[in-house]
Amino acid sequence: MDLARKTSLIHSYRDGLLNNTLPFWLNHCVDQQHGGFMMALDRDGTVVDTDKGIWQQGRFTWLLGELYNNVEPKEQWLELAKSGARFLDEYGCDPSDGRMWFHVTRDGRPIRKRRYAFSESFAAIAYGELAQATGDDVYSERAQRAFSRFTDHHLNPDELNAKFTATRPTRGIGFPMITIATAQELRDSIGLADATAWIDRSINDIRQYHLKPEIECVMETVGPAGEFIDHFDERTLNPGHAIEGAWFILREGEIRNDPGLIEMGCQMLDWMWQRGWDSEYGGILYFVDVDGRPVQEYWHDMKFWWPQNETIIATLMAYKLTGNPKYAEWHQQIHDWAHRHFADPEHGEWFGYLHRDGRISSSLKGNLWKGPFHLPRMQLVCWKLLESM
Repeated sequence: MDLARKTSLIHSYRDGLLNNTLPFWLNHCVDQQHGGFMMALDRDGTVVDTDKGIWQQGRFTWLLGELYNNVEPKEQWLELAKSGARFLDEYGCDPSDGRMWFHVTRDGRPIRKRRYAFSESFAAIAYGELAQATGDDVYSERAQRAFSRFTDHHLNPDELNAKFTATRPTRGIGFPMITIATAQELRDSIGLADATAWIDRSINDIRQYHLKPEIECVMETVGPAGEFIDHFDERTLNPGHAIEGAWFILREGEIRNDPGLIEMGCQMLDWMWQRGWDSEYGGILYFVDVDGRPVQEYWHDMKFWWPQNETIIATLMAYKLTGNPKYAEWHQQIHDWAHRHFADPEHGEWFGYLHRDGRISSSLKGNLWKGPFHLPRMQLVCWKLLESM
């Protein structure tokens, strides 16, 4: 990765973010009538469904605040972030229990709540950026309250509304890895007092329960003590998810100048690249079985946008922190493949869903799960990584 390559990549990520991805959303998703954002967009930005996902409101509000705080203090970005926060304030929570909704109508009437509390984690980082941008303690208090609800819900689940019975208890990697990222953001934005303690706890949980050196694997789901469970759900790996967690840990290793954390993050990346990279068609597969057996989910071999985004970040970060040329080669592989297949040169942004061979499966650019988060975060993080190199 010579100077010319770094310069080219900086232009790709910076210009892709500021001149392509962000304008696509700003031009099409802002709800001038009810506030907040409508994310269900077709290829050209046409709104195909007006319902709103609450975690998408938090994610875009975070992005706008992050850009305001760390790229340029543009008043448009701040005002739109405030609009997203107002929508969350007015319609985001169920007043009966304080939990956040997952899915609401355009004007904020609730449709459903999920059994997890990730809406709270994204609301927390959104409020955190607004607290930093405005200096308003109200946003800081809301950020801390949302983070507390996120952690409390996962550590003390409501047994009456549990998704599964107690027959086969499990633990997943999702909660500790998102806790790391959320606490990192809140440490930066509001100086969250116990951020480092939460990060330490979460890294230790991943190391203790989910890392399996004997089979060189990061398990998505394990038993309560980290034990292997020989059933479909528990054998299923999500390589992109584990690789996302790897770069959260690499980032913490860089912040602390901790070689042990850098080694752990690289190990996770190495193992899951080998399991997730599609050697026939390229790109990161969505699901694979730990033993190479068939996977139950019928979309297992599709290529979703976000695992590619997270792998682009992880490989570049690993290269920066280690100088190992292997990571530069992997980064070029995943960067080139993803941009060649996902990017839409006509209307901008990325398609979300491809068949295994790279053909477009759906023209959607957004829905309840896909919005302006993984792609613009990747572009921002990689832009700044390259500048620091």
